[in-house]
Amino acid sequence: MEMLTIGAFAKASRLSPKALRLYDELELLRPARVDPETGYRYYAPEQLEQARLVAWLRRLGMPLAGIREVRALEPAAAAREIRAFWARIESETASRRDLAAFLVDHLSRTVRGDRNDPSFPGNPSEDTTMLELRYSALSDTGLVRPANQDTAYAGTRVLAVADGFGSGGAPASSAAVEALKFLDHEPLPAGSVLNLLEDAVQGATQAVQEVAGPTNEIGTTLTAMVWTGSQLALVHIGDSRAYLLRDGGLFRITHDHTMVQSMLDEGRLTPEEATAHPQRALLLKALTGSGPAPDLDVRLHDALVGDRYLLCSDGLSAVVPEATIRDTLAAASTPTEAAQALVGAANDSGGPDNVSCVVADLVNAEPE
Repeated sequence: MEMLTIGAFAKASRLSPKALRLYDELELLRPARVDPETGYRYYAPEQLEQARLVAWLRRLGMPLAGIREVRALEPAAAAREIRAFWARIESETASRRDLAAFLVDHLSRTVRGDRNDPSFPGNPSEDTTMLELRYSALSDTGLVRPANQDTAYAGTRVLAVADGFGSGGAPASSAAVEALKFLDHEPLPAGSVLNLLEDAVQGATQAVQEVAGPTNEIGTTLTAMVWTGSQLALVHIGDSRAYLLRDGGLFRITHDHTMVQSMLDEGRLTPEEATAHPQRALLLKALTGSGPAPDLDVRLHDALVGDRYLLCSDGLSAVVPEATIRDTLAAASTPTEAAQALVGAANDSGGPDNVSCVVADLVNAEPE
């Protein structure tokens, strides 16, 4: 059989020798023969089409596992798989486009500071309609774990989910949430709510440290929102999440503090590769018993009548696709119905972890 050297094959396939060596290391395109003495790679002419296909699929952004699968299929089946992959990409792109539009609008109002805009913080509004939260919290052990280390809470002002880990995970998550509950009954001046929330989080950190002792093997995530009467103040650390359902679109308003998320941010993983990464649950930040208090994400969010918020542990987000979460939130008539349906969806997907959901609707207050 006539064989091509790696240089000749690179020229014929219009790929660099470096790319061919990478495809070999990734097991995407093995040489037909490797010289046992020199280690020099040789390719068969019929591998040219395979090389081009791998290059094209990489340019599409297809993850390695997907490329291996496509290469093993007959042309018709491979075409269907590529079509399905691209449909998923377009759907995700549309979702990110909506999120970008939401963020641009939100940040533009904040930066512009339009004093004629009633939604600008601190401005009086001609519309004096009072708003309030309608809420529900639900936590479930799931189908695999022997005990529930999550804590979920919903009150008049405070919404919170904490996901404990380690031998004292349950007391840690409970302590973190308990430290925030006093905000349900405190006056919350709009100008100082973030300061109050940061003080409360310091209390939560100390409470977790008392439970955990001098170890980072016991701790908890914490994702919480506090309603001021016009805005929601958010505090977040770990990989529990907060979502906003607005006008039929689902927006994630927290950023996971995990190793996999950092690799996604750096472009070292694709979203498809991240879902199957063996260390996808490894936290970079959490409330633990050791080290200095970590930096938490703390900020204000504008709120509109009709908004529906979801706070959840990764027992939901790790097993239920965001499209299903969006559809479930949109279909439920009440927060209680939504929380029950989401926990049910997690358990229908195997329930591998504890799952907690807090769902809250922003509505016009009923007259007293």
